[in-house]
Amino acid sequence: MPSLHHALLIDDEPLARMELRRLLQAHPHLKVVGEADTLNAARERLGNVDYDVIFLDIQLRGGTGFELLEFIPPETKVIFVTAYDRYAVRAFEVNALDYLLKPVTPERLTETLHRVEESSEPAPSSPRLGLEDRVFVKSGSATRFVPVAQIVSIGSCENYTELQLQHGQKLLTLRTLKSWEGALPDSMFVRIHRQTIVNLQHVRAIVRAEGDNVRFQFDHGLPELSASRRRLTELRQLFTAAGLGKLLP
Repeated sequence: MPSLHHALLIDDEPLARMELRRLLQAHPHLKVVGEADTLNAARERLGNVDYDVIFLDIQLRGGTGFELLEFIPPETKVIFVTAYDRYAVRAFEVNALDYLLKPVTPERLTETLHRVEESSEPAPSSPRLGLEDRVFVKSGSATRFVPVAQIVSIGSCENYTELQLQHGQKLLTLRTLKSWEGALPDSMFVRIHRQTIVNLQHVRAIVRAEGDNVRFQFDHGLPELSASRRRLTELRQLFTAAGLGKLLP
């Protein structure tokens, strides 16, 4: 039996939201819990995390749907709904679950909701790696065992991830961010962004940046990474447990 999911509809066209609501009525395992029609209204609504699925238009009054991603919890399933196909590549680069073109058909929506259900199924459990372990990585035609402790960050692009190692080397591998998240020691490897996991032991400082963002600075002169200050609030307990509470701004 499908799991019950809770969805937000974010679209600046009232008729589009109404039609999507109508189509979703055929799927009782998904309940619409809220709507928003502008960028500002969406930011405010996203603060009440009673949802696990978002149907997100790209062109909104006040900006684009991409600008909202930093306010969406990483585990939320994002489905872009738009009249334009030119944003498809960008949508999957930011880990969208699916990309629907308007007008949405019942058949295509059913396919999307199957993806929602499949992505919600728990992965087979296996022991997590420790910081002292090595992980097998296949990058292109080369394979190697990488010490877990040497992984500084992992960035996501569709089904691929790029590992940044402490000595500056980068490895691109066919493995999802979700898979890494389930395998690495969760006391040290945390998501600071929808597309990024970092190893807290390599974080040298966290500094305030423009707007509502912060910048993570790393040892070894490696490139900085950004995150929403709102995400830090959620991570505060993990940082404290790792003995890194003093780094929080």
